[in-house]
Amino acid sequence: MNMPFQTFDEQSDASQCAARLMALRIELGTRSLDGFLVPRSDEHQGEYVPKRAERLAFLTGFTGSAGLAVVLMEKAAVFVDGRYTLQLRNQTDTSLFETLDITNDGAANWIEANLPRGAKLGYDPWLHTQGAVERLRISVERAGGQLIATSNPLDAVWPDQPEPPHARAIPHPIELAGETSGAKRARLAEDLKKRSADAAILTMPDSICWLLNIRGADVPHTPFVLAFAILNADASVDLFMDAKKSSPELLAHLGNEVRSRAPAEFEPALDALKGKTALADPAWAAAAIFQRLEQAGAKIIRAPDPCQLPKACKNEAELAGTRRAHIRDGQALTRFLAWFAREAPKGALTEIDTVEKLEAFRAATGALKDVSFDSISGAGPHGAIVHYRVTRKTNRRIEPGQLFLIDSGAQFVDGTTDVTRTVAVGEPTAEMRDRFTRVLRGHIQLALARFPEGTTGAQLDAFARRPLWDAGLDYGHGTGHGVGSYLSVHEGPQSISSRGVGQALKPGMICSNEPGYYKTGEYGIRIENLVVVRGGAEIAGGEKAMLGFETITMAPIDLALVEASMLTREERDWLNVYHVQVRAAVAPALSGDDAAWLIQATRGI
Repeated sequence: MNMPFQTFDEQSDASQCAARLMALRIELGTRSLDGFLVPRSDEHQGEYVPKRAERLAFLTGFTGSAGLAVVLMEKAAVFVDGRYTLQLRNQTDTSLFETLDITNDGAANWIEANLPRGAKLGYDPWLHTQGAVERLRISVERAGGQLIATSNPLDAVWPDQPEPPHARAIPHPIELAGETSGAKRARLAEDLKKRSADAAILTMPDSICWLLNIRGADVPHTPFVLAFAILNADASVDLFMDAKKSSPELLAHLGNEVRSRAPAEFEPALDALKGKTALADPAWAAAAIFQRLEQAGAKIIRAPDPCQLPKACKNEAELAGTRRAHIRDGQALTRFLAWFAREAPKGALTEIDTVEKLEAFRAATGALKDVSFDSISGAGPHGAIVHYRVTRKTNRRIEPGQLFLIDSGAQFVDGTTDVTRTVAVGEPTAEMRDRFTRVLRGHIQLALARFPEGTTGAQLDAFARRPLWDAGLDYGHGTGHGVGSYLSVHEGPQSISSRGVGQALKPGMICSNEPGYYKTGEYGIRIENLVVVRGGAEIAGGEKAMLGFETITMAPIDLALVEASMLTREERDWLNVYHVQVRAAVAPALSGDDAAWLIQATRGI
């Protein structure tokens, strides 16, 4: 089910990338353009994109899930965030592209410093959000240039560009969705009326899948249907989706209030909103949509996608499903951890061996639809690369004395999982135990947090960092992201991060709790469970109703790495109670050596 361990960096050598870059520059010359922006995105701005949209990988060799290339006639640069800086340098020919950190260096700053005065910098308006284009235009104009919308010139020089995906869309059962599409549409339509809006433009596949209770297989690891939709104030929907994805079963499920239309009708439908009011999200909707609405004479309400917040607040049916999924996943992961404990000390396992074995355990459940992302299997120094992805080229043997980090997840029809465990191979050093215990303490402090309604994840982020900060340490990624219900493993609008997302945490939201520590060149540590925001966390004598977290991931935490003397009584109690819960949840699926290992792995300390 997983993708093979082969990526653009193994399919393309430097000469191919050089030829592609030259071909792009020639094509730009024919269009009287002096440069072009190549984002890692598709028309829906998703994290996972179909092969046809892997333009950044085709041009540069970089295969990460986020990035931007700026190509000028004499120079070019690729920008990624801190997750991918090492991967970018490994996969990209640095004689062709500067490799830069988008947070510290900034594409806008590079454009202002390098774009010649009077230059015309092209962009595909379907691959950039309206908000991104507005920010880019400021930088281009500061440099004395022009930002020009154009059809994609890279497509013109990609002779074997894959076709768009046509996977079948299927109904998502009501017993798992917990609410009919009609009820969801009616609820959101009432909100549109309150805003005096005639329609909302939906561009995000997870929004459309959630709203219509459908799922698909158009992109890797995520059950998305790639489509556009217009939600009307009368609660009807116009769905713009390739007919190859449809079926009589799907049409019966959608009903008469959902009109299935060809993708080619989407832009004329935007034109038909002339004189009407349409809601569109500048943070996620393509700039081409805003341009078309403006040209048509529609009034635009710039507002968040109306599906995102209600989708994030899972109902009880969705939560019951995800709890079942996490128990099933915990059973598979625990079998893997028991196997790893027996095999790793022999010194023969590789990173790829572990990925394949863990997926086999998940597949053995009989319920696995796909992994929820490419597993991060990092031995020793590879564990310090936050979003490391093993390939045949980088595959490393797991050796005694190392830490091993495995970050993985599954897509089951009743829930999406994401879990990270770090385990010692042989005897860990005192430093490893200290760092692991600090990460564990931060994880527990966040799991125990109680907070009033209106609290954001940014306000809680420091709970997980405090034990590391006490030792002058930190980690460079967010502490938590939202997770979908058999949808994306990364969803908003909530997060737990110092970046300051303004969305308050609300009951029913699923988030990850994943503090870490990374010592470059030596090892990485991350402990990740998923948690659900729940109400009813009353405090005796308190005056306000409080929220808290319910941990739903069920898998042992490596006690060989825990320095018990560093834990407070409350932290030790949490760990012991958690392991009792894990044992109760996963033991029924285990026998023999696995069952014996579980008893030892979840012993009280």
